[in-house]
Amino acid sequence: MGFKFNGEKLKTARTYRSMTLAELGRSIDLSKQTLSLYENNKGNPDFETIMKLSKVLNFPTNYFNQESSHNIKSGSTYFRSLSTTTKKSRLAEITRVEFIGALYEALYKYVDFPKLNLPKIYNDNEDLSDEYIEKLASDLRSYWGLGSEPIKNLQYVLESNGLIVTGVNVPDRKIDAYSQIVNIDDNETYIIVLCVGKKGKARINFDMAHELGHIILHPWTEDIETLSNDEFKERERQANKFASSFLLPRDTFLADCRKYPTELEYYRNLKNDWEVSIQAMIFRANDLDVISNNQYQYLMRQVSSRGWRKKEPGDYPYTLNENIFKMAIKLLLDNDYSKEDIVNMFNESSVNFFSDEIEGLLNLPEGYLKIENKCENNIVKLKLNEKS
Repeated sequence: MGFKFNGEKLKTARTYRSMTLAELGRSIDLSKQTLSLYENNKGNPDFETIMKLSKVLNFPTNYFNQESSHNIKSGSTYFRSLSTTTKKSRLAEITRVEFIGALYEALYKYVDFPKLNLPKIYNDNEDLSDEYIEKLASDLRSYWGLGSEPIKNLQYVLESNGLIVTGVNVPDRKIDAYSQIVNIDDNETYIIVLCVGKKGKARINFDMAHELGHIILHPWTEDIETLSNDEFKERERQANKFASSFLLPRDTFLADCRKYPTELEYYRNLKNDWEVSIQAMIFRANDLDVISNNQYQYLMRQVSSRGWRKKEPGDYPYTLNENIFKMAIKLLLDNDYSKEDIVNMFNESSVNFFSDEIEGLLNLPEGYLKIENKCENNIVKLKLNEKS
């Protein structure tokens, strides 16, 4: 069979690499009009052009002749900074999370993942009072059996309850984290993508809890691009309120912060226990009326004067724990599947990527799926070193 070019795949790869038609055209010496024809399946590039596309976009040549066979339905993608990120960046990240979903679907055929375990919540976004959000956060802690103490491994809690967590390095620094609903064979779950790098564990924890807030509180059928700026800011405020209430439950945190509520060094000490940022704890203390607005402003001025706004004490770059993707692949490797088998498994599910791309999407260690070249039918051997 000949090579049947799939223009939709070209558009997806270009979007993922955050390139315009003009930018891609300049890189391979083709007009954007010609590339547009290819993307709309109104022309078939020669193999030399496909090789150039493969090199520039860093996708295998076979990627461009695959039909999309995955059975994934996705909803809205919530971004923390909708107003300050470019649409091009957001589309690239939406494509990224769709790729992650496709890889998850390929593994889903072989691995029994935890099922989504969330309480049934029926709410109207208009009725999300702060008191109700506080109650939802407390109820979820009870539902998951977390008690009211600090959560020491939030990633494990989320993954063991069927949510998918992965970390990626995102070029756009204004994107902190985002999440998306996916539906595979009528099994619904959510993917939380954390933009890691130099962030400390406290910041990562809040990002996870913030995305959990969107999952619990907000409808996933709406197009967030149509929200007004005020509506979007309110969604973000609600997710922050949920994250704060979930990570710092009212009664237990009140008992802690009431001891020395206006002393910054005390919050620095509390950070070790709660694994939440100093600034988030000060905000929570004000929200719970432990400190007044003036005291809050005073503490935040101290935070600024010490240079803690962007980097607090204890904010060392945090690496996510082994996630469910690594667990799944390790399980396959331990059961006589080779790395080549696993990469081929993804290829057959129309997610034809180079192994380093899969590693990046699934937050796997570098080289984890690299296939070493082996010389088969080797007819030469080393001479024995003989001593006279």
